[in-house]
Amino acid sequence: MVLPELRPYVASLTAYDVDLGAPGVHIGMPSTTLTFVLPVGEPLDVGWAGESASRARRWSTVSGLHARPAAIHHYGTQHGIQLALTTAGARALLGIPASDLARELVELPDVTPGLRHLPEQLSGARTPQERVRIVERALLAALGRHGAPQTGAEVGHALARLTRGAGVQEVADEVGYSRRHLTTLVRSECGLAPKEYQRVARFETSHRLLVRAARSGRPSLARISAEAGYADQSHLAREWSVLAGCPPTSWLREEFPFVQDSVSPQGAG
Repeated sequence: MVLPELRPYVASLTAYDVDLGAPGVHIGMPSTTLTFVLPVGEPLDVGWAGESASRARRWSTVSGLHARPAAIHHYGTQHGIQLALTTAGARALLGIPASDLARELVELPDVTPGLRHLPEQLSGARTPQERVRIVERALLAALGRHGAPQTGAEVGHALARLTRGAGVQEVADEVGYSRRHLTTLVRSECGLAPKEYQRVARFETSHRLLVRAARSGRPSLARISAEAGYADQSHLAREWSVLAGCPPTSWLREEFPFVQDSVSPQGAG
């Protein structure tokens, strides 16, 4: 549960403590939020998939919006704190617009020196709950330093409507801007043009639906394609291959191997 004062800026705050059984590679999915990870015990080994030069072991990682997968290399166990920051949260908590971090993987000292001590503070925490409290206190202090961002309501409305699948021209008409001006505003806020932001939002929806369906035991890719707004299942598979680096069936096989025999026939992709 995110503190009320932080809810406009933090979409989620999770203490993770997982045993994955064996070393492997986890896919960092594109989303409409910024990813902020504070590992405990060992640094996070992460880079953009297929770009070895971007891979590094970091004690803190902040990544902006992106339309490609990240590769997180693990050694069987992972511990720490992961946050999803809204675009407004970048200004309020980090002191910079989300657009400055688009397509980037950086460490806290390079972004916001005021939070650079968090990794050291977390290393002394004994429980996940204590780690969460440490992070909450640091974020509240950061909010006090930076204050609530003065982002135009039109941009927030445009991002919300694009997330829900509204067309770019439709959104431009709603907020009273030309399509070109809307594109400039959205890109300056989050770092992605409206169509690319919308593409990531649709993928994020499909990912959420797929996780939910997999946990229920019988995912149907055909149904998920329609609910997420794809033209058809082939469209879904193509987008996953680009944005996640693999089709959804391959991702399911790695993340939810127990559901593979239960995928609906019309959902094979």
